[in-house]
Amino acid sequence: MAKAHSFHIPVMGLSFTIDTPLKVAQYGIDSVISLNDDILLERLRKMYCSLHNFPYEEITSKMEDFRAKRITSYLNLINDLASKQLEEFKQMALKKKDLVKEYLAMLPDQASIQEEFKNLMDKLPGTEEIRSWLDETFSLGSIDVNIMTKVDNATYVKSEKQPIQFNTAHSALRGYAQSDLTSSIVFSAGMNPRLYSYMEEMEDFFPDEDGNLKKKIILKVSDYRSAFIQGKFLAKKGLWVSEYRIESGLNCGGHAFATDGYLLGPILAEFKDKRQELFEITHEIFTAALARKDYPQPKKILPIKITAQGGVGLAEEHQFLLDHYEIDSVGWGSPFLLVPEATTVDDHTLNQIAAAKEEDLYLSNVSPLGVPFNNLRNSSKGVEKLNLVNQGNPGSSCPKKFLALDREYSEKGVCTASKKYQLLKIKELEAEGLSPEAYQKQYDDIVAKECLCTGLGSSALMINDLDTKVEGDAVSICPGPNIAYFSKIMSLKEITGHIYGRANMMTHPDRPNMFMKELKLYIDYLRDKIDEFKSTPSAKSQQYLDKFITNLNGGINYYKNLFGDLNDKFQALKTTVSKDLKDSQNKLQQLKQEIENILSLESK
Repeated sequence: MAKAHSFHIPVMGLSFTIDTPLKVAQYGIDSVISLNDDILLERLRKMYCSLHNFPYEEITSKMEDFRAKRITSYLNLINDLASKQLEEFKQMALKKKDLVKEYLAMLPDQASIQEEFKNLMDKLPGTEEIRSWLDETFSLGSIDVNIMTKVDNATYVKSEKQPIQFNTAHSALRGYAQSDLTSSIVFSAGMNPRLYSYMEEMEDFFPDEDGNLKKKIILKVSDYRSAFIQGKFLAKKGLWVSEYRIESGLNCGGHAFATDGYLLGPILAEFKDKRQELFEITHEIFTAALARKDYPQPKKILPIKITAQGGVGLAEEHQFLLDHYEIDSVGWGSPFLLVPEATTVDDHTLNQIAAAKEEDLYLSNVSPLGVPFNNLRNSSKGVEKLNLVNQGNPGSSCPKKFLALDREYSEKGVCTASKKYQLLKIKELEAEGLSPEAYQKQYDDIVAKECLCTGLGSSALMINDLDTKVEGDAVSICPGPNIAYFSKIMSLKEITGHIYGRANMMTHPDRPNMFMKELKLYIDYLRDKIDEFKSTPSAKSQQYLDKFITNLNGGINYYKNLFGDLNDKFQALKTTVSKDLKDSQNKLQQLKQEIENILSLESK
């Protein structure tokens, strides 16, 4: 069957989509599970085995290759339960036809398929005919997984460093490869050559005689160049990228990987213009690599999807991406945090994000990865962290150590959000004899880091009444700026209705167009970079800022032409967009002048 939906639910945090497939896969909706926290996955597996009377044997940390085994076992369980749900739905639908109508009510093209169902029922077919139609029409949404490629720290048994295949990302990849799933793995946070090379050892990533792939590769990218480089790198190994998932650099949730001022619209346009070139070049490299490995070679280019996500909030925007840029699917992330039928968010945090305004959402430096992180002001984890700082006891006990990547003080790695790291850093700071102002700035930078390993996972424990003694009950959450324009807790039917234009769940009529919002975020980001430039100006920084401004101006000119040429889209927004573009160009001119003034003062 053709894909039921034109949207997918991206990975969110460690726990917010940890069991989303059990909530939405039976409706044909694709979603993504994070594989970072095997401890959390194991605890959820125990709970679900108990709920469904499945046998459970604990996989302890003393067992060989325990991380991969935990991941494999959890994914197999989710696959079994989701498949069982779909089968039970089909069995019940044979008796209760209203169930079919409820299912169909969430699909984008309701009219044709509902007419098909009505015609089928009017003919009063036998049970076998209805069952055959259900099997052809309804299929399980893909149970995809995510690995942050750079979170690939070495592991130790006692003091002995383990071989690279036991690194955290390597183990997670192996855990997925050994699972029963036929789905995709999403690689995010950039390229990891050693991890990509490790896939060559896994048969499920190579095509069979008919060109089918049991395990597919999705690359999350922020621009065409990155996609092209990574796609060719993998193709040389006989590995095919089945989807390039383009994400806005700043108008997204979680970690924000800003481009050098390249905006989403021009990036999507480049993918549209060059997609055939990308497909053909990687296919040629791919088939040559398969020939060298003596694997079956597909006679035609294997299917590739180009998808996009980041800040989409209206049915009109959703459809525009599909039609104008020929996108295959659109990611809807943050709005789904307000859908308890789809995601796992504790009540306190759910109410916080429902009430959040624009000023409550900000790009922070709390992540131990050193990457800007979308954050919610006064999240319970943020409040907990601040209380510890005020008590003179900053830092986390670091119970999980997944982000213990800094090797300044230990070859094994230390997390910059940990108590150990922060106390050592503060001690060094105190010995530098800085002015009170300089000291406070550096002190604030040190204690700003937050324990995301516990904060992004605790919601799943709390909502399922599981013990939080180790992790605590404080939550970090990382919605994108788009969540500010949604203030209702929604049902699955309501959010799908909103996506397909049958309902309006948006509570802020003055919400800016998604492209204009991203542009504003980039100008704010540039403003912060110029502030940094003031304190430590350099030729290299100047070149970066000049390039950034040039790229933003190029994006503005692209949008002027785009919106000027659209005769039937965004009519209600055209005047506002035109003003936003003019204001943005004026701001960029002012910022460029500010850089010149800084350089002039520096030269004197």
